[in-house]
Order: sequence, then structure tokens, then C-alpha cells
Amino acid sequence: MPAVFLKDRSLLFVSGAEAQSFLQNLITTDIAALEADEARPGALLTPQGKILFDFMIWRDGDGYTIETDAGQRDGLLKRLTMYKLRAAVTLAPSTEEGVTVSWGEDAEGAQGSQGARGSRGARDGRFAKAGVTLRRRAGRHGDGAEALYDALRISHGIVTSGSDFALQDAFPHDVLMDFNGGLSFRKGCYVGQEVVSRMQHRGTARRRVVTVSAATDLPGTGTEITAAGKPVGTLGSVDGGNGLAIVRIDRAGAAMAAGTPLLAGDTPVSLVLPAWSGLVFPASADEASA
Repeated sequence: MPAVFLKDRSLLFVSGAEAQSFLQNLITTDIAALEADEARPGALLTPQGKILFDFMIWRDGDGYTIETDAGQRDGLLKRLTMYKLRAAVTLAPSTEEGVTVSWGEDAEGAQGSQGARGSRGARDGRFAKAGVTLRRRAGRHGDGAEALYDALRISHGIVTSGSDFALQDAFPHDVLMDFNGGLSFRKGCYVGQEVVSRMQHRGTARRRVVTVSAATDLPGTGTEITAAGKPVGTLGSVDGGNGLAIVRIDRAGAAMAAGTPLLAGDTPVSLVLPAWSGLVFPASADEASA
């Protein structure tokens, strides 16, 4: 069983009588619908609807565990504390650093207690959408190379902030949160909800995650992807000849329909939308706005 320790992940615990309502009114995830064994992606947005912090969240006993990038944790804790006011909520950082992810046959048949600190861990809902059982667990429980995990998420179109998009620069739709369980349109209001709901109902999302492939090694993260010299998107995580990018699917679709080569720097590339998203490239601007 692959078991990879991600040293740059950190945890926060949210507990108390009002923990669920507190989070439900702030973040994009519908945590009332969270299953006991499920980890879902989520974000705290700016009022303009862009991702300020991104994370995974799951139930942990009577409270919740939030897993985020170690560089985001203190800022997220400070922001949540600002919103807390007099709510009956306790916010506490974990003293245990890092998260172990495991997948494969052993992860599918794993037994034990649930939650971040249980022997089994929480099932990552993003990978479940792609047909992969992957569990997340606090602390070090494996020594597999982190590149194994990166290759897995790249092959399934699962992005991470920092490598694939910059915080405060992407909408939840850009990173497929409207398809991976991280964005609710049915619960009540939360920070940035009006903007993302408007994007959803008007169908104005154009930037989307794609998997990128090339016959040779791809250039580095941040390389511009172009069609006929015009920008289409930006390359994110790279694993040899495979990678991720966030692109304008209207521009990419039009280029592919016209037979115009797509280039990452000088390297010819092919783009594919993750199958689990159900999205297709529009062949024209008219189709994109339909």
C-alpha cells in the first residue's frame, strides 16, 4: 500500500456546541452533509468570491478537523478567530505536524476508528469522485516518496494551492470545487456566496483544471500555455510529461477545433478535462456562452 507522508500539511481542530453552525455560515463546504468517514475540500473566500484559504475538512468526534497547507494554518486560524466573536466554538492547532495519505487495496479495506486521529483516517472525497479510495491521517505513518502522491493527483486532475493556483487569484469554479464536493449552492449564505452562485447560475465559469500531456518532459510550473501566440492558461504541477493547468476552456476548445497547436513554452501539449467533472471543451465562443 502506498503511504506517503506530506510534511507541509497542518491541522486545526474546531469544536464546541456551535461548531457546525459557525463553519456552515463561513465556508464553501456543506458540512451538515458530511458523512462520518468523509473528507471534503473547502475554502474560505474573500467577499469577492476568490479563494482566500483552501483545505480539507472532516468530522472528528463531536467536532471537525481542518487540514491545510502549513503556510496557511496560522492565517486561517487568525481569520476564523476574527469571525468567532462570542460563538461557543473552540479553535485549536494540532501539535502533530504533517499528514499521511494512503491508497490502494489496503486503504479500501482498512479497519479502525474514524477521523483525523483514528487508525483508518478520513476518505478523500475528491479522489472518490475519480474512483480512487484515498485516506488522510494525521502524523507520519509511511515513508513513500511524495512524488508518488503528486503523480496520482496529477493523473486525476486534483489541484493544490501554491503549485497549481495562487490564493486570492482563483474562484472555486476554476479549481472544480463545483464538481468535487467542496462548493455548496443549496445551503445558506457564507462569505463570497453571492459571487459564486451568480457564476453558477449564469454559467460564466471559463477557467478550468485540465490534465496536460506531452511527448517529452514538460517545462516548469508557471509556464504559459498558448495557442497561436495567445495565452490560454498556465502550467501548474508537473510530473515528467504529465501535468496540470488551469486554462480558459473556451479558448483551448476553439484552438483544438481549429487544429491550432497548443504549446507550453515551446513544447506541444494535449489538454484533457478530468472525466469525473463531466465537462467538455466548447468548440466556439457561442457554445461556451450557451
